[in-house]
Amino acid sequence: MKVADAMTPRSDLVTVSLPGSREDVLTYLQEYRFSSVPVVKGDGDDEVYRGLVSRDDLIESPDEDQLALLMREIPTVTPETKLRDAAQVMLAGTRRVPVVSTDDGDCLVGIVTVTDVVSAVAHGEVDLDATCGEVAAADVNTVYTGTPLTVAERQLYFANVPYAVALGEDGDMAGMLTEVDVIEVARVVEGADDTGDSIADDDDDWKWEGIKAVGSAYVPTRNVELPTGPVSEFTTEEVVTVGRSRSVREAAQEMITEDIEQIPLLGGGELVGVVRDVSLLEAL
Repeated sequence: MKVADAMTPRSDLVTVSLPGSREDVLTYLQEYRFSSVPVVKGDGDDEVYRGLVSRDDLIESPDEDQLALLMREIPTVTPETKLRDAAQVMLAGTRRVPVVSTDDGDCLVGIVTVTDVVSAVAHGEVDLDATCGEVAAADVNTVYTGTPLTVAERQLYFANVPYAVALGEDGDMAGMLTEVDVIEVARVVEGADDTGDSIADDDDDWKWEGIKAVGSAYVPTRNVELPTGPVSEFTTEEVVTVGRSRSVREAAQEMITEDIEQIPLLGGGELVGVVRDVSLLEAL
């Protein structure tokens, strides 16, 4: 299967144009639930591809507003590239790979994503004979439901994963928090000079110097601001799960149907791992 058979064509793409701002990108990420947005310059026949801006870029450069300084160069593929080879590019660090013309590398003709590969697996267009137990990661990122969202976002960032299984006071799974959940409630602010106290009230158990320092670094004068409520207010409580013997194709079908990127793995009713969409790519 080739990239051309799975990609979203240029006519259906959402892009941002130079010059632009972080607010332009955040608007698209929130509205379309994308992990990144292609950046172009010019329009029509004069349009050229310039890079990608991701939700991670917005968070990692909180005081940068210029689109040209936020975007990154990402490896590209062509419509003729094999989908399995494109999957390897994604595993190197990007969920969305720009597809450029074979004849003109500056001409954006589409985007191929992790979801496109998962969809191909779900529909049997890519052979993958494995079970969820064989591809699942045993290491699971977790967060306490009472953790302030501002702190939980930093936990996602430092763990370098886009999710955390939310655990209640008894240690049982109580929901799922994802980067998409965080982006959906983020807003761009200006002039927020004093941000240390935005993390928690004076009487809040979570207010100590370390967290205040994180808060101050995370929300400078021009930045993305997050609500300070507990994780429980922002999680998905009805979590889809799979068992070890379920096929990878079935997991892929769940991901596409439910529009999710990871599924907790249960063994004997207990949380024992997680199947991520990138786990399916690694198994190709």
